[in-house]
Amino acid sequence: MSEHEHKHTHNHEHGEDCGHDHSHDEEEIVVAFSDEEGNEKEMVLVQTFDVGEDVYALLLERNNPEADGFILRLEEEDGETVLVNIEEEEEWAKVEAAYNELVAAQAEQE
Repeated sequence: MSEHEHKHTHNHEHGEDCGHDHSHDEEEIVVAFSDEEGNEKEMVLVQTFDVGEDVYALLLERNNPEADGFILRLEEEDGETVLVNIEEEEEWAKVEAAYNELVAAQAEQE
């Protein structure tokens, strides 16, 4: 990912062969990202979580869910939900701490 801010509206892709568990009513949200070389990757929004008044999204690579994911802030812009890079170190520290707490809590439940 480049250093500049990325804003993306999300696409909904859902079909019989999407590899998605169809046992619930949620749609899989897929976002296409282009890296510095122009290679496109499909990322799936796996989870959202709140930190203060902001909402953040965890995205994992659709074809490689074991790869490192991305955490981006969700914002409303002109009635659309957009994903925005976290640029400030202070904000990132808060988000990382909140995410680590969330993961720890989920691990305890398992």
